[in-house]
Amino acid sequence: MNGNPLYHWIALAVSTALMLPTSVAMLAGWTPPWTRKRQAGMRLRAYGFLCCYALMPLNGIPRIADASYVTVMACMNVGFGFIAAAAVLFLLAERKDSRARAAGPVEPMRSRH
Repeated sequence: MNGNPLYHWIALAVSTALMLPTSVAMLAGWTPPWTRKRQAGMRLRAYGFLCCYALMPLNGIPRIADASYVTVMACMNVGFGFIAAAAVLFLLAERKDSRARAAGPVEPMRSRH
């Protein structure tokens, strides 16, 4: 039922190498080049990517461990919850970005000396 564990190891390794460092870097303040104009919702977007990443271990680890059908299905259902949370976070990030664009650019504060 769980298939070849090698495929799940590969998917887990690739997602860990690509999604996890990007999300953590975005939370630390790094902005990817393709999102330079959409910085208002960057933290929400980073949390959304972390929710997407959570799906990979939730689906892969029980299958690698050759867990029972009930365990695999329970983990998969929890993974659907993370994907729904990611979709909500991405929509909130886009909404926050559109509000920031509508407000226009903010000028830096000047010191009053």
